[in-house]
Amino acid sequence: MNLEKGKEVAIFAGGCFWCTEAVFLQLEGVISIMPGYIGGKNPNPTYEEVCSGYSGHAEAVEIIFDSTKISYQELIEVFFATHDPTTINRQGNDVGSQYRSEVFYTNENQKKIVQGYINFLNTENTFGKKVITKISEASTFYVAEDYHKNYYNQNKNKSYCEYVITPKVEKVKKEFKDKLKN
Repeated sequence: MNLEKGKEVAIFAGGCFWCTEAVFLQLEGVISIMPGYIGGKNPNPTYEEVCSGYSGHAEAVEIIFDSTKISYQELIEVFFATHDPTTINRQGNDVGSQYRSEVFYTNENQKKIVQGYINFLNTENTFGKKVITKISEASTFYVAEDYHKNYYNQNKNKSYCEYVITPKVEKVKKEFKDKLKN
């Protein structure tokens, strides 16, 4: 992927990609977000294949961001603040390897940043448990089906959105208000 100067890619898996997308869409400097699948064995997986848990893919988001407006470090801080990085293959009621906590780095600097931040979180005992988020080199990212894109904003009144995603969005608005889009 060829990006303009100052533009970077971040790829995060932190449970349901509808949640992760909704959180990062609010941030200044985030140019675009694409929900999709990464880290599995089959090419071009479908949502159904990923949900089965057998494909090995994680639900993830690919974020294109302007590093002159928001840093990778800031994205990492939001990522860890908006999901539970201490549980294996689970986020709330979403259970399975497709809901794992994993950061897919696109360069060595990103790898160092996330490793350093996880070390900091564990040293500070931020969560009262060890952070188990996996750090992996980015592999092929497969874009999810169209109906997953901007899901939260198009379905705010659905119960999953109201009870699971809205609290995460509200948390970002409260804790990261200096990083929000106008």
